[in-house]
Amino acid sequence: MMRKVGALGENLAEKFLQRNGYEIINRNYRYGHLEIDIIAKKDNVISFVEVKTRKSHSFGNGEESVNERKQKHIRKVAEDFIARHEIENNIDFRFDVIVIEMSRNTTRIRMIENAF
Repeated sequence: MMRKVGALGENLAEKFLQRNGYEIINRNYRYGHLEIDIIAKKDNVISFVEVKTRKSHSFGNGEESVNERKQKHIRKVAEDFIARHEIENNIDFRFDVIVIEMSRNTTRIRMIENAF
């Protein structure tokens, strides 16, 4: 069930990014057992995006769950991605979090740029 919610959230986040002018470079990029949900590009910025989907606040809000340990893992995967791909010199990088809050009647999407 949790995986289905997560995959749904990632699909919504991908559509949100595309509507906002981002090109999706990769989804679920893995380095060992670590993963980045979405890697997207807009203008001269590559954004490493962690997606957090919540149907309730029982586990806290989405951005709270991207703790120091999770940030360290995301950075490690991003370093691998950068090392394996030829990236032009004028490209900047950033870490974003997209929080998707779903309730029976509404879905709210928030993007926190430069989250960490």
